[in-house]
Amino acid sequence: MEDFAITYESLYDMLRKEKSQEELQKLDPNFFSFVAEYLNTKKQILESQESKDSIFASAEIQKTRKQLENSQKILKELYERRENKIIQMALFSSRSESRFDSELMLKEEQELFGSVISTLTSFKTSILDNLIRGKLPVIEQSKSIKSQDIDKNSRLVRFINAVPKFVGDDLNIYGPYEEHDVANLPEKVVKVLIDRNRAEEIK
Repeated sequence: MEDFAITYESLYDMLRKEKSQEELQKLDPNFFSFVAEYLNTKKQILESQESKDSIFASAEIQKTRKQLENSQKILKELYERRENKIIQMALFSSRSESRFDSELMLKEEQELFGSVISTLTSFKTSILDNLIRGKLPVIEQSKSIKSQDIDKNSRLVRFINAVPKFVGDDLNIYGPYEEHDVANLPEKVVKVLIDRNRAEEIK
């Protein structure tokens, strides 16, 4: 979308669509950059208006300030609604091994999705799996929530081709996966998938 540009109206429309649909709505890949540019431009306009010593500029100043404040509120609600959907998707995925199309997520959102799945899986293994075996939960000391710190031997990948169910070197069963699926997998499995041009790592 080369001619894509953020306006107050377009932001409001994005929020309206996100609120009216259960599914995550597709955004321009450069959405965050466009929003930052839009807000910075609004701030510059406001500063320019405030520097002018004119009683006639008062109405324009109030209009610009209100639009800036409303845009920030819309952006916050849009972010939180998408964040909630992504967390719910990650929760459902970690419980049922269901797959979700990562194409609807921005790059930063894909990292959030993978990080939440890693955290949920890590705690499930530490708590539930130990309890089922009659053992007490073993929780490691608090660490950074970055996915690479949760499991240094796993990598977050996006599948660029469909992959049928397969057995890894660890004898665990993985898949099947469809194009655009996102998964957190062991480093050895990731290397094989990348070497065979089946997936790409999300860094």
